[in-house]
Amino acid sequence: MFLKVIYKTIKTTGERKMHYRLCESYRINDTVRHQTILHLGTLEELPETDQKKALALRIDELVKLSYTGKQSLFGSSDAVIEALAQKSFSIIREKQRLDIAAGKDFHRVDTDSIENKDIKETGTEWLCMQALDQLGISGFLAHKKWSSEKIQLALTHIIIRAAHPASELRTSQWIKENSAVCELTGYPVEKITKDKLYDISLSLYEVKDELEKHLSKRTNELFDLDDKIILYDLTNTYFEGAVRSSKIAKFGRSKEKRTDARLVVLAVVVNTEGFLKYSQIFEGNIADCSTLEKIIDELSERTSSAERQPTVVLDAGIATEDNLALLKEKKFNYMCVSRSGMKQYIVDSTSQPIKIWDKKGQPLVLQKVTVAGSTDNWLRVHSEAKALKESGMNSRFSQRFEEGLLQIKESITKKNGVKKEHKVWERIGRLKAKYASMHKYYEIVSEADKKGVVTSLTWKQRPVEKNEGYYLLRTTLDQKEEKTQWTIYNTIREIEATFRTLKTDLDLRPIYHKTDKASMAHLHLGLLAYWVVNTIRHQLKQKDINNEWSDIVRIMNTQKIVTTTMDNDYEQQIVIRQCSEPTEQVSKIYTALKYKPKPFTRRKSVVPPPEGKKTERPATPELFSD
Repeated sequence: MFLKVIYKTIKTTGERKMHYRLCESYRINDTVRHQTILHLGTLEELPETDQKKALALRIDELVKLSYTGKQSLFGSSDAVIEALAQKSFSIIREKQRLDIAAGKDFHRVDTDSIENKDIKETGTEWLCMQALDQLGISGFLAHKKWSSEKIQLALTHIIIRAAHPASELRTSQWIKENSAVCELTGYPVEKITKDKLYDISLSLYEVKDELEKHLSKRTNELFDLDDKIILYDLTNTYFEGAVRSSKIAKFGRSKEKRTDARLVVLAVVVNTEGFLKYSQIFEGNIADCSTLEKIIDELSERTSSAERQPTVVLDAGIATEDNLALLKEKKFNYMCVSRSGMKQYIVDSTSQPIKIWDKKGQPLVLQKVTVAGSTDNWLRVHSEAKALKESGMNSRFSQRFEEGLLQIKESITKKNGVKKEHKVWERIGRLKAKYASMHKYYEIVSEADKKGVVTSLTWKQRPVEKNEGYYLLRTTLDQKEEKTQWTIYNTIREIEATFRTLKTDLDLRPIYHKTDKASMAHLHLGLLAYWVVNTIRHQLKQKDINNEWSDIVRIMNTQKIVTTTMDNDYEQQIVIRQCSEPTEQVSKIYTALKYKPKPFTRRKSVVPPPEGKKTERPATPELFSD
């Protein structure tokens, strides 16, 4: 409670006098208003300001004592103050305004008037907001002289991209109708439009390189990472639509088998914990092996130091001899699968086969080998699971290859079939091209008459060892233990998980934008959302919580923010905005991350009836609700 001063003019004399009201504050939609509890008059009996304050404090004390059931042992030392305080307290009690005066959360309410509305999702958004605080993106953007409102919009877009990825139009609808993200970031929800989301994505892309460096350094500091091993790989995503004016959208080899759509290639460097170190966007028709040279200098600057150089783990498609030579020149160690397959090698007689098990519990046999003319260290890996898979594929391809040969043979005997020897071998050539990995195991013989007409066609499989389940790893590392080499290479699974999260969970594919700048901003926003996702998942993995991001979103979406309204017996409307209690699974995630379980405490407003409206008091007290 507090005293509020108002001025009243005496009509007869025109004199203005100060009058005092005892008031309580309440809030409506973030606007603070005052509710009058009691008119105290001019308080001419108390000429000093301190006396008036003492009166308000004494009234507040009497109100609070009335709720505890205790009697005041000592009154005010000023008899006038005590008399006024007792009189005011009696009036408040008679008017049944003690609960308002005490600021208590106890009201007698009409249960039929209780309504829950404006229910918004907040669990995933609050999780992402706290991860962004860890990453310090707000501080970085503030350092770049961004306004507070622009920073709030940027955070809003990054969070919602991680929580509910969609187009800018769908995202703007989701923010307004489904998500409480604006209540967390402070950006006015009524200002959200698809065009503003487009613009903020472009603004974030303009600071891509600096922001990427900041996040790389920040995550290393947060989680004590040293980037001794880094992974480099590429993926591509496709465009919906023609995008003929694009300079980066090209037809190429689609990893999603979308041969009808133009592509763009995304190259990323990540560490073994899945955090991005560098990203680059290339034209859709670029060959995997030609990309490394374009980013090796930047890679060297961001990941190396005078004390150490990281080990680069490469996929076979990138590990050409030229690229490996380039890495050596830049003083990088590397590890990769041999592009040339099972070339001639000699098993190291001093090395014994070592049997280990991968993360899925499948057995692997490792053994050191030497390759003539190579100074690298080589390791032969045999996987029973891979052997079984390759055997099945070879059997299927072999069956299809023989079915193709049988069709050619049957054509020889048909009236209008292909019989000329050169035509028959053209068909065999096309069949070999289709099954390039299989035809080398077959010996095909044809016989023709003097007119060049094929009279017979026979074939048989050669007894060739297929080396199913074997492959070679090569590295510049001088590792004495084969198991250590395998452990290093096995980290490439992390980059596969990165691409899976980007494409599936964060909706990086397809791209609907028509301009190159908008397309690159779209991809960059997805990468920023990935930073948030990986920051959360990395910490959860340390606590043995290994859920996929989509599963975490499903769990966190059980937490909502809801507005509850009800009418009390004074015809006031009580408005409560609060966050639901986290479920057991949600609490487990918050605890593992050491995050706060709720974005804010309960916000309560008591809205009085309109001015001039008389309020009928209840005759007898009933049940009270909290």
